[in-house]
Amino acid sequence: MISRRDFLQVTAATAALGATPAGLVRAAATQTISQDDLLAFEPLGQVTLLHLTDLHAQLVPLYFREPSMNLGVGAAAGLPPHITGADFLERFGIAPSSPQAYAFSSEDFVALANSYGRIGGLDRLATLAKSIRAERPDRTLFFDGGDTWQGSYTSLATDGADMVKVMNTLGIDAMTAHWEFTYGTERVEELVEELEFPFLAGNVRDTEWDEEVFQASATFERGGLQIAVIGQAFPYTPVANPRYKIPTWSFGIQEKLLQSRVSEARAAGADLVVLLSHNGFDVDRKLAGRVEGIDVILTGHTHDALPSAVEVGNTLLIASGSHGKFLSRLDLEVKDGRIADYRYRLIPVFADAIMPDPEVAAAIEAVRAPYETTLNKVLGHTENLLYRRGNFNGSFDDLICQALIEVRDAEIALSPGFRWGATLLPGQAITVDDLYSQTSITYPNAYRTEFTGAFLKEILEDVADNLFNPDPYYQQGGDMVRVGGLGYTIDIAKPIGQRISAMVHLKTGRPIDPARNYVVAGWASVNEATEGPPIYDVVAQHIERHKTVRVPANESIKVIA
Repeated sequence: MISRRDFLQVTAATAALGATPAGLVRAAATQTISQDDLLAFEPLGQVTLLHLTDLHAQLVPLYFREPSMNLGVGAAAGLPPHITGADFLERFGIAPSSPQAYAFSSEDFVALANSYGRIGGLDRLATLAKSIRAERPDRTLFFDGGDTWQGSYTSLATDGADMVKVMNTLGIDAMTAHWEFTYGTERVEELVEELEFPFLAGNVRDTEWDEEVFQASATFERGGLQIAVIGQAFPYTPVANPRYKIPTWSFGIQEKLLQSRVSEARAAGADLVVLLSHNGFDVDRKLAGRVEGIDVILTGHTHDALPSAVEVGNTLLIASGSHGKFLSRLDLEVKDGRIADYRYRLIPVFADAIMPDPEVAAAIEAVRAPYETTLNKVLGHTENLLYRRGNFNGSFDDLICQALIEVRDAEIALSPGFRWGATLLPGQAITVDDLYSQTSITYPNAYRTEFTGAFLKEILEDVADNLFNPDPYYQQGGDMVRVGGLGYTIDIAKPIGQRISAMVHLKTGRPIDPARNYVVAGWASVNEATEGPPIYDVVAQHIERHKTVRVPANESIKVIA
């Protein structure tokens, strides 16, 4: 349960943004948010930790809708972050239709987006970070939790160089990684050399040379404290992404190795130990209960945005959202090598309320300028809200499935359960920039093949276990694979092999025949020899053909939870 202290902190933060009681819903939507409101914070202790994660190369302000469904299983069922919508607002004492409600939930999203505008933008986030640094000189550390170099047209066009250039201007002190590795071993090593701060990934090892690939940790002195920061890259990278991109690198959670690093840091005199993690929230919650001596876990990968810290024993878990929507600020008072007190705020980056930082704005303009004409090309318009995030479907994913079925002449479409990508409002133009925010990967080929009905079930069962295995250490990332032309029922509490039932071919209305071959189109296969046009070309062709796209509500999946 949320503590009284956390409730008071969240309530105070909401009040600073001008929230009102639920009865004054419309009035709240017209209030002004100021930069001073967003920075309002009573400093505490010797050190301030700033954190952003899962930026996915989003340099400019955007809309991004939080999920309306985020189911937890096992010990995590019903706990944050597995609470959404109105339940989330009630749990954290956030007034409906307030600025905080817009930032943290999917409730009334279109109306609130029209009222409060876009969110994020690295030049705005830089303004917040630099203001806090100025307020707390020699007491502040700023960390990037990874998934930074991938997710946009320009990041794909420059193989991540655009993001390295911009992040170097932001004043980051260290980062870890996941999607960065999809550029391949050589390119990752090239980009790491260009960084002006440490790339920490202590769980990555070269199996050919039997040696660590990257720096495992770094020590900083701030506010009179020795602060050890250990980096943990996404442990399942070779499973969730193509192994052939990083053929000799091993990953894994490596609990014992992490414990030894924490113990070594303590023995060397560290007053504070921070894990800069891309494990995912539930993995880090379990980890916090098993590895002794970690004071703070700055978690990433699962894109969760929580307005209060989660306490697991003596460890604080901080979840900072995604896409540049939020900046975490955690002030710590440390005594005798332990956290004696803390104060936390997850700051929404309301783009219209914040003055862009000139240095970072210039860096963003420089990396985008060569591609501006292409980025702004309008492919068509959307009749309804297009979003991605959610356990089972997102309307932009449904659009991708529509395109795969039509352009690749398929019966059934499969689209990966990625969490990244900008949200588009009803009536909004769909630009090349928008499309690539959903599709820009280094293995984009849209295949067309035949699968038996039995194999389709096997695929669904396998992905479902990655998402709903009750042991977080077996959850290998992502949301459920999206499907087009196919319906099914899923019981998330069942074991692997028994979750999926009632599979139906939507076009014919007939049950999926385990023995029959179906023509299937998909993309983002981790197999090296995959052939087909890139997915962004497939979807662009579909949008340009229809001019205005409409994606009906997806009612083809029945969830038993």
